[in-house]
Amino acid sequence: MNQVYDVVIVGSGLSGLYCALNLDSNLNILIVSKGQLDENNTYLAQGGISTAKNDEDLDSYIQDTLNAGQHKNDISAVTTLAKESMENITLLEKLGVPFDRIDGNLSFTKEGAHSINRIVHVKDETGKYLWKTLIDCTKEKSNITIMDNTYLADIIYRDNTCYGGIIFNKGKQVNVYSKFIVLATGGIGGIFNDSTSQRILIGDAITLALKHNIKVKDLEYIQFHPTGLYDNDYYGRRFLISEAVRGEGGILLNEHGKRFVNELLPRDIVTNAIREEIRKSKVPYVFLDISFLPKYFILKRFPMIYEKCLQVGIDISKDPMLVIPSQHYHMGGVMVDLDSKSSMHRLYVIGEAACTGIHGKNRLASNSLLEGLVFSKRGADSINSSFQSITIKKVPAAQINQTPNELSKYNKQLLKKELQRRSSDLYDELFDNR
Repeated sequence: MNQVYDVVIVGSGLSGLYCALNLDSNLNILIVSKGQLDENNTYLAQGGISTAKNDEDLDSYIQDTLNAGQHKNDISAVTTLAKESMENITLLEKLGVPFDRIDGNLSFTKEGAHSINRIVHVKDETGKYLWKTLIDCTKEKSNITIMDNTYLADIIYRDNTCYGGIIFNKGKQVNVYSKFIVLATGGIGGIFNDSTSQRILIGDAITLALKHNIKVKDLEYIQFHPTGLYDNDYYGRRFLISEAVRGEGGILLNEHGKRFVNELLPRDIVTNAIREEIRKSKVPYVFLDISFLPKYFILKRFPMIYEKCLQVGIDISKDPMLVIPSQHYHMGGVMVDLDSKSSMHRLYVIGEAACTGIHGKNRLASNSLLEGLVFSKRGADSINSSFQSITIKKVPAAQINQTPNELSKYNKQLLKKELQRRSSDLYDELFDNR
């Protein structure tokens, strides 16, 4: 069975939806989601979206990003991110995202390694409000078709040019031909037993790249978030305690009630400090305390975190949270340029699946959603400027005899082997809970 679209976008998170909304309305677009539409990391995002507040903040924001990334960042990509940040925040507001405001002005908070308050947010559920706004806008578009529970098994290509994708919809193989494919398949958290990510995200774009000799970059750069909620009944995805909690004054304490680290240092430094405390004390967690803040402020600023902690028996307005580092974000991915083009013609990669070079060795807090916005829009702009000169070409596509579950298992194994090869000295640490 064959289908034809102008653009196929694989992924229903922020990057995929925002890309679709910025594409020319004359294009016939298909969005496919491997699971349910909201089964993405955008929906889970709590803290907010970084932005340069004004021209005077550009240099400072760029420097903060470089410092967090240990200056392994691509300076051109970081500069592009900063310069195009606020225009994308403005566009989100026009689409209907209800960012928190104080006296009519955007409310900016601060998170680790930021030198000033520059993060916009919606309570402690920024991703949820953002995603709901984008999916509602997407569903209003007559030129966009959405399929959930649809798995991209492979790409269709010849001579390093992508001509479409092989998908499984309702158990049947469908060969979809298109002018462009955009991969927005998310990160790699699903290959870790202890991660804040959706379990369904297992690096699909990266495994396709490895399979077809598409360039990848910085696969060994994997970020652990300092504060996942410690829960004895934990199984699967760990609940994230947003960095915004520390940005609003939360302090980290060891078993003796002693503060042991500056909570607003970059994530890798805070994570390592927590690990050292756990190693020394042999207690499998440390404490994160905001109980000294006014209860009305806690309930207004962190309603979701408050309710979640109550479910495990912690009233954060009275007692500290129990937290532990958890795999959180992948700075590496499929290598792309400033327009989100991969090394394969007509194949774009956006969001966490891509490596733009922005993050270097360690992502600055709340830069992920902004990266998804800026570079998915740049990818859409690139497609808009060139789609009229491209025709859809049907080239032979393979018949796939494996099921999506078998392919997912293969993807996990392939990615783990590649991570082992590229970071053998870190492998035991990354996969000690397999």
